[in-house]
Amino acid sequence: MKKIVDLVEIAQIQFRDKIGQILEEGGINQQQYLRFLTCQYHLTKGVQKHFYRIASHSTLADKKKLREWLIKFAHEEEFHFKIAEKDAKKMELNILDCPFDVILWRLYFDSVIDESPFIRLGATCVLENISDKASDLVDKMLASSNFLNQDNTRFLAIHRHGPNLAHGEQVLQKLDEASLNDLELEDLAHGCTIATLFYIRLMNWMITGQLK
Repeated sequence: MKKIVDLVEIAQIQFRDKIGQILEEGGINQQQYLRFLTCQYHLTKGVQKHFYRIASHSTLADKKKLREWLIKFAHEEEFHFKIAEKDAKKMELNILDCPFDVILWRLYFDSVIDESPFIRLGATCVLENISDKASDLVDKMLASSNFLNQDNTRFLAIHRHGPNLAHGEQVLQKLDEASLNDLELEDLAHGCTIATLFYIRLMNWMITGQLK
C-alpha cells in the first residue's frame, strides 16, 4: 500500500497548490464556489451505485470486511449531493450543468468498474484524502471570504472529515487489511492516477470557469 499512499500524497500536493493559487489571486469568489459545489454535486449524485457494484463483485467474495464497509460507505455517501445543492440554495444560486470532466469521469469508471473494481477504489482513495494537506490554506480561504458561512459550507465541512466520518483513513485501512494481490494493487494505483488527473482538471475549471 505504500505506493498508494505515495500517489495520494501527490494528489494532495497538487490540490494544495490549487488552493494556494486561489489565495494568491485574492481568495475565492462566489462563482468559483458555485463551480466547486457543482462539481461535488455531480460527482456524488448516484455515487452509491458504484460502491454497490464493487461490493457485489466476485473478487470481493473473500474480502467480506471490505464488502461490508463498502455497503456502509455507500449508504453514508448516497445523499451528499443534496448537501451541495442546499449550500448553493443558501446563496440563492442553482447548481450548474454537469461539468465535462465529471461526464468523462462517469464514462471512464462506468466502463472499467465491472472488470476492474479496484481502479474505482483507487479513485476513492484520492477523493477521500485529497484535501488533507491543505487544511490550513482552506481555513485561510474561508476566513478571507465575505460570503461563506456555516450555512453554506456544510458540504465542505463534512468532507474535511473528522472522527465521526473519517472516510479517508478508513478506505486506506480497509484496503490494507484486505490483503490485495499484485494486480489489485496495480489497479488501485491506476485509479489513483486517473482520479488525480480528473480532479485537478476540475480544480482548473472551478478556478477559471474554462476547460484546460
